[in-house]
Amino acid sequence: MAQPITKIVHPARTEKELQEQSLEAILTDLAKSGDGIREMIRLLNELHESGILGSVNGLVEAKEKVAGIAVEQLLRPQITNAINNMMAAAGALSETNPDMTKKLMGALGSGLEKAEKGLAADEKVGIFDLLKALKDPDINRAIGFGLNLLKGVGQGLKE
Repeated sequence: MAQPITKIVHPARTEKELQEQSLEAILTDLAKSGDGIREMIRLLNELHESGILGSVNGLVEAKEKVAGIAVEQLLRPQITNAINNMMAAAGALSETNPDMTKKLMGALGSGLEKAEKGLAADEKVGIFDLLKALKDPDINRAIGFGLNLLKGVGQGLKE
């Protein structure tokens, strides 16, 4: 009787055969992606002709120097102050009622329009005009808002 097969011998591929197989896979991928590759080549040509590609290559080659300069700039006191101020402003805005902020921004826009029209009219304002304006409910409301705002700011500054 015949002996059972206990060991399967796989033929060893040579380096050249592995390279040929890899090249065939790449050529297959290229054939499937022809349009995209042509677009990429056009893009690279445009970047090269405009000088952007050279600049990007130089930037990548000098990455350590660029990173050092970027970190140095970020550590400048003016930049750290700006970052801290933005974070403080974001914190203050997060505590503010969004409806009130929206209302105030809308009112500010309306006020700027009205102020621009008044500026274009070039009307003189006298003391009696100011006293008369205090009776206007819109002006009175804005002055009251401003006074309360100033009071709140003053109280906040005391703490």
